[in-house]
Amino acid sequence: MLMPSIFGENLFDDFMFRPWRSDFFSGAQTAKNVMNTDVREKDDSYELDIELPGYKKEDVSAKLENGYLTIQAVKKAEDGEKDQKGSYIRRERYAGTCSRSFYVGEDVQQEDIHAKFEDGILKLTVPKVDQKKVEEKKYISIEG
Repeated sequence: MLMPSIFGENLFDDFMFRPWRSDFFSGAQTAKNVMNTDVREKDDSYELDIELPGYKKEDVSAKLENGYLTIQAVKKAEDGEKDQKGSYIRRERYAGTCSRSFYVGEDVQQEDIHAKFEDGILKLTVPKVDQKKVEEKKYISIEG
């Protein structure tokens, strides 16, 4: 039996096999392409472009705490309203929270970070911290 193309190629795979996958209820499968980030290094700063398709400026927040810059985007579930022509059979809209954290250094101040949200992309400029102040990793030798 052929299915209409609006259902995609794996309608029954989703119904039959997806509930047993560990990411079924978490929304991870539908949110896998959210928050892709490009990082560019400039002479005195880093520029981050974070993709947030379908989000509005008021859905996105940025927080600096203990040297970590955390970007969070919240998408609320839409009401279950019926269309005048009927109810939905399947909806593939993501609702939930996604976030990413970047270590920018404890010397970076909130007022030093500049942010702009445009066309579904959050653009951040973060100043570089003094390389001397970044803690070096210290390894312990293991004898065998």
